[in-house]
Amino acid sequence: MKFSSISLSAMRTLWTKAGVLGSMSMAFGSLLWSQKKTEPDPVGSNCSSADTNPSSHYELKLVQVLFRHGARTPLKSIPDVMEAQWVPTLLEPPAHTHINYEVTDLHGGPRPPAPVEDSYRQNILNGGTFPGQLTTVGMQQLYELGKKLRKRYIEEIPFLSSTFSPAEVYVRSTNIVRTIESAKCLVAGLFEQKQKEIVPILTTEAESEILYPNYHGCKLLKLLASHRWAESSTLPDIAADLQSIQSALGIAAHQHIDFILIRDDMVARETHGLPCPSVLDTWRNKVEQRAVDMICHVYEPSNRKNLQLCVGPLLQTLLANIEEKLGDMSSEPKRKLFLYSAHDTTLIPCLMSLGIFDKRWPPYAADITLELHQHRQTNRSFVKVSYVGEDQLIPGCSGVYCPLEEFKQVLSAYSLSSELYHDLCNSTEGLTEP
Repeated sequence: MKFSSISLSAMRTLWTKAGVLGSMSMAFGSLLWSQKKTEPDPVGSNCSSADTNPSSHYELKLVQVLFRHGARTPLKSIPDVMEAQWVPTLLEPPAHTHINYEVTDLHGGPRPPAPVEDSYRQNILNGGTFPGQLTTVGMQQLYELGKKLRKRYIEEIPFLSSTFSPAEVYVRSTNIVRTIESAKCLVAGLFEQKQKEIVPILTTEAESEILYPNYHGCKLLKLLASHRWAESSTLPDIAADLQSIQSALGIAAHQHIDFILIRDDMVARETHGLPCPSVLDTWRNKVEQRAVDMICHVYEPSNRKNLQLCVGPLLQTLLANIEEKLGDMSSEPKRKLFLYSAHDTTLIPCLMSLGIFDKRWPPYAADITLELHQHRQTNRSFVKVSYVGEDQLIPGCSGVYCPLEEFKQVLSAYSLSSELYHDLCNSTEGLTEP
């Protein structure tokens, strides 16, 4: 990639504004890959009792859940191997996942065009279904996640109403059918299909999507990521293993495959009880490892600007929701829950930004949940983060219940305002395609 000296100077100015060249008080680069589970601490033990004890000093104020869609058909089948039958009966929705819902834009208008979804519909898998479709298994997975949230926030803690209310619950999804349907199934499980109003599921047009790394809407990210994607399969260890598995599977040399593609098809088959090539039995762990190695190379977590461009606006939104709740500035003062239906490619850079990515691919229906707690007497605020049901100690936080000022400091390295994000995305002068 080529950079002009002028563009480099301009970009340094922008990155300095974004905080990427500023000195950080916390050195958590070495902690980036360490996932730390719950450790006893005074704040944590007090807050834990607060959740079930009304007389506690702590009060749960807000919950935000960012989750991956459920199991789906593969995005692309492994070429030259026995094909699975992805038949329409695999997509039948369970009756208990039905709710009345409507998909709108962010302002309640008609659903925007969906070019990503349209691209899936250009291909048909063996058996007659489209790539990337949520299956019955996936619908049930999200329903179960909804039930877990119900147990936590309705049954164990009297936090949410037992019936869905749009004033209390905000539901946003990427404009892709599998995430929209996943959100619907989660809400059905959370409220046991009880609703007095239609459930609005909000989406936005492809150019302004912040719920995944937006290569369509951010020119700089597209240039940087395309270079990293091209490199990822040519790294010596990955390339050698890829050649070996391609030979073992009998895949023609001219076929373009990579470990992420192989993993995607392999996991989809296994999840739905469909046959896999037997040779993959001995390759399963290596496929998982190399797929993660590839995505780590693409997102390059040691390079702060990449994560900023991937999830900076999303992290900023999560922080803004907290600030609005604490400042009573929300247009919906009764709102207690934000649900964001997204993808593995959303969760991975978010986990990296939080310093808790464990080098394991997020499973279907994985969730990152942020809870905001407030001390009743001092009004001091705390954030607790969990991933797939496990509380996390965020590097840079003094406890599992992280003082808000510490949590904001952690995310300040990666969160970006909308204005700065767009400035950075358009700062491509002097850059060329790899």
